[in-house]
Amino acid sequence: MKKSIVIAALSLAAATAQAADIVDTAVAAGEFKTLAAALQKAGLVDTLKGKGPFTVFAPTDAAFAKVPKDQLDALLADKAKLTAVLTYHVVPGKVMAKDVRAGKVKSVQGSELTLSTAGGVKVDAANVVKADIVADNGVIHVIDSVVLPK
Repeated sequence: MKKSIVIAALSLAAATAQAADIVDTAVAAGEFKTLAAALQKAGLVDTLKGKGPFTVFAPTDAAFAKVPKDQLDALLADKAKLTAVLTYHVVPGKVMAKDVRAGKVKSVQGSELTLSTAGGVKVDAANVVKADIVADNGVIHVIDSVVLPK
């Protein structure tokens, strides 16, 4: 029994040592279950597993928990609105934290995100709490709130 646990742990370590796409990287982190479920509902998993590169401002499960349950349920039930919100969190290209400049940047959704760098990187009203999680098709920056297109 112990041998199989060790083998499973080594297999997991080997898998995480290899570069993974943005979706697999987020799932492996364990704090993006709501985001992963939302991506699946919106039909965006294959897109974010694609060539990219993408920069994703990824809200954690705790960030999604800040959204009132009735609003989150309504969002998850409306595929078009969910897709708009999720693609608002994605910027084309691979932008590392050191390359972020204050100002407006166009999201994949089409609206502009406002980035600020005073006192840490902010995306609209969300704080980047962990930056530069590299995936083989882009980069993830973890944010503490869900941002919504205007």
